Amino acid sequence: LHFWLFLGIYLAALLGNGLIITAIVCDHRLHTPMYFLLLNLSFLDLGSISTTVPKAMVNSLWDTRAISYTGCAAQLFLFLFLMSAEYFLLTVMAYDRYVAICKPLHYGTLLGSRACASMAAAAWGSGFLYAVLHTANTFSIPLCQGNDLEQFFCEIPQILKLSCSQSYLREVGLLVISACLLFGFFVFIMLSYMQIFRAVLRIPSGQGRHKAFSTCLPHVAVVSLFLSTGMFAYLKPPSISSPLPNLVVSFLYSVVPPAVNPLIYSIRNQELKGAL
Repeated sequence: LHFWLFLGIYLAALLGNGLIITAIVCDHRLHTPMYFLLLNLSFLDLGSISTTVPKAMVNSLWDTRAISYTGCAAQLFLFLFLMSAEYFLLTVMAYDRYVAICKPLHYGTLLGSRACASMAAAAWGSGFLYAVLHTANTFSIPLCQGNDLEQFFCEIPQILKLSCSQSYLREVGLLVISACLLFGFFVFIMLSYMQIFRAVLRIPSGQGRHKAFSTCLPHVAVVSLFLSTGMFAYLKPPSISSPLPNLVVSFLYSVVPPAVNPLIYSIRNQELKGAL
């Protein structure tokens, strides 16, 4: 059951993101800043879901739950790198939409090709530094309480449970600081979309308003799901920890967004559908 569930989700993510990447690369009409950011998002989605799901599928198929210590560290690093870079990129994309809708005459000045490439590079670089910091800090903690993570991939909270010293509090402090930083980005995203909604409400056409809302609201929903479940997984107290809720929450923030992003960012996009 686990294997077929993960296989279906993984194939859907591969197909959706692969089609978006192919369409944007092959159609010169889509060589614009907005689609450049969407191209980066699709690469991050493919990478993040490929870091966790294939290993879980292999374990389910062969009825094993083993992963090497090095493999666990590599999986944790890649997952943190790709998911944090994706969150930073979603922040940039919210700003891109804000400028396009609320300041269309300044779009070429504020978000030219060079500015877009710089912001995308900043998202990738920030994700890399974030992953290095947390991975190095987590795996420098002495572990002595068994080796059972109770999760389908290597996750920081589960690794911290195996610690046998107070040094794990250092990583907890880093997680709290990171959560505050990510929440700040979330506030920026929400403010951007609030300005977008205000602009959209002034559109005289009811059809135009409906199209804008049906495009923007799913973006907000996915970002909210991603942040809320991720923060719950990493900041919840150990007293309310149990295997099934942990699995569900981790599934919601690690597997669902990469699988549904292609659908959300392309279903209302006529240019992308035309290119496909």
